[in-house]
Amino acid sequence: MKILLIGEYSRVHLTLAEGLRSMGHEVVVASDGDGFKNYPRDIDLSRKSSGIIDTLTSLISVLGKFKKFKGYDVVQLINPCFTTQNVKVNNYLYKKLKKNNKKVFLGAFGDDSYWVKACLGNEIFDYSEFFVDGKPINVDFNQRFIDKWINTPLEDSNVMMANTSDGIVACLYEYYVAYEPFFKDKVRYIPLPLNTSEIEFQPIADEPEKVNFFIGINKVREKFKGTDVMERALARVKDKYPDRVIVTRVESVSYDVYQKLMSEAHVVLDQLYSHTPAMNALLAMAQGKVLIGGGEPYIYDLYGEYDNRPIINVHPTEDDVFEKLEWIVLNKKQIPEISRKSREFVEKNHDFLTVSKKYLDFWK
Repeated sequence: MKILLIGEYSRVHLTLAEGLRSMGHEVVVASDGDGFKNYPRDIDLSRKSSGIIDTLTSLISVLGKFKKFKGYDVVQLINPCFTTQNVKVNNYLYKKLKKNNKKVFLGAFGDDSYWVKACLGNEIFDYSEFFVDGKPINVDFNQRFIDKWINTPLEDSNVMMANTSDGIVACLYEYYVAYEPFFKDKVRYIPLPLNTSEIEFQPIADEPEKVNFFIGINKVREKFKGTDVMERALARVKDKYPDRVIVTRVESVSYDVYQKLMSEAHVVLDQLYSHTPAMNALLAMAQGKVLIGGGEPYIYDLYGEYDNRPIINVHPTEDDVFEKLEWIVLNKKQIPEISRKSREFVEKNHDFLTVSKKYLDFWK
């Protein structure tokens, strides 16, 4: 098959392309590299800045490149905002892709209007980045998502693409259930792909004397991700068990330093409000870390995984996080087994070759 993957979030399309190519398919990745992360791509769609000259230069470049996107068996878009151009340009490019290629699929890999709408009520989620226990949280920050996606041209664009695409792929439970009530017959959940052969398994062979907890801080998004709540719970555990706990707190360091410090930890704290492990969580599990984060019982049904459930799931409150952290400290003899099961879970459910086959089945 001849496949074009447009846009990038957290190396999803790049890793998927690697898997598909190993199976003999012709794959092109066109993206901006996911902004500052600057992931490799075959065709660059980035723009240097939002200034007038850079915007016009980028627009001319993107329009020229999209003229050549013809004759593909499958085109997949990472999001309704699949380039950094404005909504009118993306709508124009989408229609050209539909006209000039056999099938076009929409990706539900990040925030969009369906996810925001699902988060605004409590019919679908028991909790989300927008509310916990029926109470709104992060109100000012979340208003940005509402202003962007609800009752706007972007929402109209999202709805148009969802209705006219040949299918919709969701990489997390949250995105899948946001689309499923409207597109039951055309949306599919497919796990995030990882090349597990390139991720070193660092088994925790023995019960650690002290439990090393790792938490990464992004000051811009810490409330949205819930790391502020997790950090408070972690401080309480450290105060209660000062001789049994090590806290590795990382903020504003390079990726290499981040990975080195995480590799020395036993337990990684990830996104508090998620129901499903996202890419950073999966990378930690692939290394053999114990994950505290999104792992609700019902997500395993999407995986078809009924035996190995290694994620230590938390309800997004400080007290619940504290209880789960304390449980690990008091039951640290179980850390080696959870470490092994974490790696096995990722190998079974997220290996890029297994995931690539699921994409091929769905596209066909």
